[in-house]
Amino acid sequence: MCKNRFSRNFSACGRCLLIIIAFLSLHAQAQTTADSLAIVNAKWEWTNIDGGMKAGCAAFANLYGGPQYVSIVEVSPKGKHRAGIAISKQMKPLTQLAHEHKAVAAINGSYYNMSKGNSVTFLKVDKEVRDTTTAQEFGIRVTGAVAVRKGKLKLLPWTPQIEHGYKKRVGTVLASGPLMLQNSRYASWASCDSGFIATKHPRSAIAVTKDKRVLLVTVDGRSADNAIGMSIPELAHLVKVLGGKTALNLDGGGSTMLYLDGRILNHPCDNHLFDHEGERHIPNMIYFR
Repeated sequence: MCKNRFSRNFSACGRCLLIIIAFLSLHAQAQTTADSLAIVNAKWEWTNIDGGMKAGCAAFANLYGGPQYVSIVEVSPKGKHRAGIAISKQMKPLTQLAHEHKAVAAINGSYYNMSKGNSVTFLKVDKEVRDTTTAQEFGIRVTGAVAVRKGKLKLLPWTPQIEHGYKKRVGTVLASGPLMLQNSRYASWASCDSGFIATKHPRSAIAVTKDKRVLLVTVDGRSADNAIGMSIPELAHLVKVLGGKTALNLDGGGSTMLYLDGRILNHPCDNHLFDHEGERHIPNMIYFR
């Protein structure tokens, strides 16, 4: 779905990234220099969107041990687009949620009860706490949160202690996880379930770069011939090479979806086909409009 328009900015940054590849390899044991080079030298296809936004995608024949397909929406802090977190009482396809909120770009949000549709992680809208993080979610993966206030987005570390003491009364906060990068360093996943961390899945992530760009990133999976998915260390490495300073993993698997201007960019896997039609119904999303 991406058009053939190569990013000059990423090409220029590529020269700088090559310098730090050796450093990245030392700090991401399962990832190799070849993986870093593959990301930097990929044939990224970019489409520029009015207002300081662009979308890119790339197919990899061999990245982290197999084929991968990565989609990105990049939002400039100097553009006109404002962030939001949308909550729906009914689970809906991402395209429908995006249309209802007049979003230009959107990515699926955090974890939820697939039968009832309620969030199983902390969700606060202004003064109202709508849901809290379950003990199970804290034990598996929740170590971060995304906060939006007056159209500005920020990623936060998150613990039971932070949640219990969180008193801010303006804006929306949605916990997720794990937090993957903090201040350009890999976060600790010691409190997370090792199986969730190590298993390759379709993944969704949100990142903020040093120069305040926001990256919405999806990694397709569950398609042996096209995309095998990534573990959390692999996803963290990918986002770091792409320029992420702070990064948070979102709900993944069949929920992994990335929307841009009326269409799904990635290949949702709920229909077991490698196409753009397998949307799952979800209750929340992170978006820009």
